[in-house]
Amino acid sequence: MARHEILGGLVQLYKRENSKHWQCSATVARRQYRASTKEEELPQAKQFAEDWYLTLRGKARAGLLKKKEKTFEEAADQFEKEYEVITEGQRSPRWTEGHKARLRIHLRPFFGKLGLSEVTPGKVQEYRVHRMTVNPDAHPPESKSNRKPKITPPARSTLHDEIVTLRLVLKTAIRHGWLSHLPDLSPPYRMQGKIVHRPWFSPDEYVQLYKATRAHAESASPRFQWNAEQVHDYVLFMANTGLRPDEAKNLQHRDVCESASG
Repeated sequence: MARHEILGGLVQLYKRENSKHWQCSATVARRQYRASTKEEELPQAKQFAEDWYLTLRGKARAGLLKKKEKTFEEAADQFEKEYEVITEGQRSPRWTEGHKARLRIHLRPFFGKLGLSEVTPGKVQEYRVHRMTVNPDAHPPESKSNRKPKITPPARSTLHDEIVTLRLVLKTAIRHGWLSHLPDLSPPYRMQGKIVHRPWFSPDEYVQLYKATRAHAESASPRFQWNAEQVHDYVLFMANTGLRPDEAKNLQHRDVCESASG
């Protein structure tokens, strides 16, 4: 392999055996760069390499050279690979598929090529504006009816779910040491969202409920008595433990035993 150096050894020129063009390489800001001069003659290749190196030096001083880092696309790939395996049995397949769909349709096209350090609070705000701005040139898929589909911005909950997926991807990058900290993902002009109170029974209503289920269990026919007793026990259990329905549904016998022994 033919080799030459210019600028006191700062730039190396070489030609591979299977190529007719000269290549050049240099180290700038502790990172090695390579390029093809696309020149066959050495004098022209030296001139190209000198100009190329000085351009790199200028960009480095101006802070225009991107540092080598993982992209959002790579972090999203890692997240998808880990999430389904780690949360198997704890998250519904529908919820997992929701993350994948949000990444594929919205997040990857917008953030995919960016380095992880470029996913800043300002960039996230640009994403919100991008999603909330209706593009008049957009052509959604036609429906089976003759009516033209309506183009509307996403609901608040939809955009919130997309930011949740974005946060999970960035947290994956942090765990692997690809990102130093999580950027601020909260909306800067936050308005008070809709306040929704969980439904609940007043003390008198609860007494009325468990008395009714107990009376039903006592008076039920033999065919339905066992089911009626289960409903009555379920009402008492839920009211006295404070568990949510999904928590009670996933409760196992070992959980009760561990709690009792503790």
